[in-house]
Amino acid sequence: MSRPAIVLSRLDVERIENMLDRLPAGEAQQHASLRAELDRAEVREPGDMPADVVTMNSTVTFSEEGTGERITMSLVYPGAAGKPGTVSVLAPVGSALLGLARGQEIDWPMPGGRPRHLRVMEIDYQPEASGHLHR
Repeated sequence: MSRPAIVLSRLDVERIENMLDRLPAGEAQQHASLRAELDRAEVREPGDMPADVVTMNSTVTFSEEGTGERITMSLVYPGAAGKPGTVSVLAPVGSALLGLARGQEIDWPMPGGRPRHLRVMEIDYQPEASGHLHR
């Protein structure tokens, strides 16, 4: 599977790790791929994040190979998910998008084992680029 280099905000990494640490063991195990992404990422301070990278609370437009469909969603923490136009970082698509830059692609396993090939088309909003460093 294709795993491009990713860049994450130190604040996002801390918050996601804390969230994963609070999950029951069985549920936390389901998010091993997300934990692996946190471990392999280049971590930067929020003010040093490139403006073209998907961070938490970013709104991103991506496409899926095969369908070509363009989808726009905001990447959120689980408590804010479920509203139209949002995807949780704990959902497979959310975990896949975190840390990708515009133009990057990733193959990500979905429930049932079938991978999806996603490509980031646009970062429509990124909190760090907008000066919202501690949202």
